[in-house]
Amino acid sequence: MSANRIEVLQHRIARLSRRSIQLELWDKKYWLARRLIFVSGLILTLLMWHFAGGKTAFAIGGLIVIAFATVAIYHNRLRESIRRTELMAHVKRVQIARIKLDWDHLPPTDHAPPQQDHPFEIDIDVTGDRSLHRLLDTAVTKEGSFRLKSWLLSNSPDKAIIARRQLLVQELQRLSLFRDKLQMYASIVSTEGATPKTKESNRERWESRALIAWLEHSPVGDSLKLTVVLLSVLAAINIGLVVLGILGVIPLVWPITFLIYVGAMIAKQARITSAWGDVQELEQSLRRYGVVFKYLENRGCRSLPELSLVCAPFLDTRKRPSAELSRTGRIAAALGLRTNALLWLLVHAFVPWDFFFTYRLEKLKKEIGDLLPLWLDTWYELEALNSLANFAWLNQEYAFPRIISDGKRFVAQKLGHPLLKPDHKVCNDFELDDKNRIVILTGSNMAGKSTFLRSIGLNTCLAYAGAPVNAERLQISLFRLFTCIKVSDSVQDGLSYFYAEVRRLKLLLDAVELTSDLPLLFLIDEIFRGTNNRERHIGSEAYIRSLSLNGNALGLIATHDLELTNLADSIAGISNFHFREEIGDGRMVFDYLLHQGPCPTTNALKIMRIEGLPVDV
Repeated sequence: MSANRIEVLQHRIARLSRRSIQLELWDKKYWLARRLIFVSGLILTLLMWHFAGGKTAFAIGGLIVIAFATVAIYHNRLRESIRRTELMAHVKRVQIARIKLDWDHLPPTDHAPPQQDHPFEIDIDVTGDRSLHRLLDTAVTKEGSFRLKSWLLSNSPDKAIIARRQLLVQELQRLSLFRDKLQMYASIVSTEGATPKTKESNRERWESRALIAWLEHSPVGDSLKLTVVLLSVLAAINIGLVVLGILGVIPLVWPITFLIYVGAMIAKQARITSAWGDVQELEQSLRRYGVVFKYLENRGCRSLPELSLVCAPFLDTRKRPSAELSRTGRIAAALGLRTNALLWLLVHAFVPWDFFFTYRLEKLKKEIGDLLPLWLDTWYELEALNSLANFAWLNQEYAFPRIISDGKRFVAQKLGHPLLKPDHKVCNDFELDDKNRIVILTGSNMAGKSTFLRSIGLNTCLAYAGAPVNAERLQISLFRLFTCIKVSDSVQDGLSYFYAEVRRLKLLLDAVELTSDLPLLFLIDEIFRGTNNRERHIGSEAYIRSLSLNGNALGLIATHDLELTNLADSIAGISNFHFREEIGDGRMVFDYLLHQGPCPTTNALKIMRIEGLPVDV
């Protein structure tokens, strides 16, 4: 299935490359046409000036300018088409990299430090350079990427939320062009002034918090309203007195009211000094988002029931982003009058132009301040959903899990590790339930115990995020997930490895004993590996017995201590599984298949002997 997807993507990349070549040829023709029009037009205009006079020369010159402007407009459209084609090809290349797990060609992940006290973030590679989050994340904004990460790290799964998210992902999965274009238009903004190649290794994520904060702290405009009313009254009085004075109806008293009018404007000038900069910043920001907003307005997925609800803020004809952007543009054009000092003074002699449009700007900022968070929140939601849908489309052999609301079950067929390449992946059937609550997993070094634990953890995260899982079939109850796999010591905190492991296991035990409607799914790798064999066995046995007393927890414990497998004979709900290996041609051969029962062999001495270390048996 993955090979088929790669073939489809390569075909699309080839088609886009051919289109890009054709557009580049047209680009050269347009550059040549612009130069020819300019040079020949200049020469022709000068000749007409010399032989036919000024009127004819001006007429010819005007036609040449119109022709040049027309060609320039179409040339700019062509260059935008080239840019979109290159970005779309880049999107397709990254999709191939996601299938192949080619980490060197995936966009960089968010480098925010992981939460050290999180129940599973570090242990199962949910975040990081080679993580599930990076593999899935197609978001261009920081907020969209963070939302996806929050879904993967959530430890309070809700069946209704998961079910709705699955429906949304399934609807988006079918809309390949919509998903790719949404990402492409967002990339147009984030790669402003750069080519896809320069952004491929260092993608810039952009965020909206600064704009929202600026809008939230903008003045409401009530005080300026009184000023506008006062100045408008004074302006009207001035105009009336001037007209009456010119007609001789009354004496020329208008200079007095005019001085009052000018004095009032000067006194309130500070109130409008930042308006020109504000409207430019607002217009620039909205135009930046507007590329994506306009696409969502035009392609709001009205025919799809779930997606149409998500896109509803962009389908409201009264409060569309494009309408607000148009209003901002009109206000910007009006306030741009100040760039012509003479005209600005002439207009303000009659009406308080800047005061009126500054007041309108403040009202618009307040209105947009109320609407923008909703628009952005919808976009971030779509970006996160887009990531999951893209993952589903690229991995059609993956299945959407069935979420079970009652009981405690984890039943998987052909369960695999989503961060392993398809040609290196072995899938296994596995089941946890009330009768099979605690699995003691044994096996030789490198046999696949840790990988299997992470397979369960990562697929649990995918299931609760609303994504398909790396399995042929998965039935899973709602669990809280807690892991103890990748424990490390801390020199700065003065913690030894063993003490750090003890603290982690105590947190896990506290989570088991915590009263909760959700049972706990735990994954423990190499329990108490940081101490000697005797104390490790005593501590491990006591810990497992403690876990077995709480019926609200189930999970797996990987260990090299084969004596712990005897607990299955004395404690109900404990069972044994193992991974095994074979020796062939002087090297270890692993099948990575899960087998029932305790592991019958060990391989530490075999590995030492194969690598040439002295081993006396």
